[in-house]
Amino acid sequence: MEGPICYIVGAGTFYEEGFAPERGDFVIAADGGYQILLERGVTMDLVVGDFDSIGFRPDHPNVVDLPVEKDDTDMMAAIRLGRERGFRSFCLYGGTGGRVDHTLANLQSLVWLSRRGCQGALIGDGWTARAVTNGMWSFGPEHRGLLSVFCMGDRAEGVWLRGLKYPLEGAALTCDFPLGVSNEFTGAAGSVSVERGTLLVVYYWK
Repeated sequence: MEGPICYIVGAGTFYEEGFAPERGDFVIAADGGYQILLERGVTMDLVVGDFDSIGFRPDHPNVVDLPVEKDDTDMMAAIRLGRERGFRSFCLYGGTGGRVDHTLANLQSLVWLSRRGCQGALIGDGWTARAVTNGMWSFGPEHRGLLSVFCMGDRAEGVWLRGLKYPLEGAALTCDFPLGVSNEFTGAAGSVSVERGTLLVVYYWK
């Protein structure tokens, strides 16, 4: 990812792969993510939520209290706060492994970020999801395993898959047929790109 990263940790299962905040990055605990980070001794810059997951208001100098009844999930509210602070790269942890509707909501949040010119990654159990809108995601030869691509909208046009076992050249994907599922990295550098529309890219790393 480019530039400083906003790390957001939610109340789901915490998979630590790639969680390494550096100087200039920003760490937000979303609701139950506070307890997860507290137990690991991670310094948090901001805590946000309605705190229904942990049942108490965190003892932290920077807390944003949210109502229980609201349109945004706690994770989505944290994303908005990160953008307000100027961040354009986001890594979402603790956003999977629990309720499937919250996992789907977090995947939608990746699309929301992508359509606003931001980069986002959702980290799961041995997998990562990203969204690409009218652009490209490039990968290096170190990637192994499976990769799937889904259309996030009625139609995605000008889809190119390079460096994968099953390439595509200027193809169209639709939201009602899983043409892009179960592709494979080949050990070569490559890319996933779309000329018009949004793609969700899910790839496995273990």
